[in-house]
Amino acid sequence: QVQVAEFGGGFVQAGGSLRLSCTYSGGTFADTTMGWFRQIPGREVDGVATISWDDVDPTIYSPAVKGRFTISRLNVKNTVYLQMDRLRPEDTGLYFCAAASSGRRIVSLYPSDYDVWGQGTRVTVSS
Repeated sequence: QVQVAEFGGGFVQAGGSLRLSCTYSGGTFADTTMGWFRQIPGREVDGVATISWDDVDPTIYSPAVKGRFTISRLNVKNTVYLQMDRLRPEDTGLYFCAAASSGRRIVSLYPSDYDVWGQGTRVTVSS
């Protein structure tokens, strides 16, 4: 059974950086598209970034984070990362990692395209 788990949330001042990690187990990570999502207070879950398992359109970012956040993956460690730089108070929220179905060729920021979700890790950015 595929499982994912997030690590690395915390408190940071505006302008600072955090790196989130997500470990994957129970399936074939190397052919799984992975995504990062967040739920900001009062809003629904929104896509932040996604990284494909192949080289066709490998990454997509939401306009709100493009140029500040970087998604990457290390297949030998079954881990996907989200490097968050120049953080803003409006980035505060609960961040989730999610896995799409193994072998499915998608690059999507829609939560409904992902099958397995972690519990989330909280990020708080103070002004």
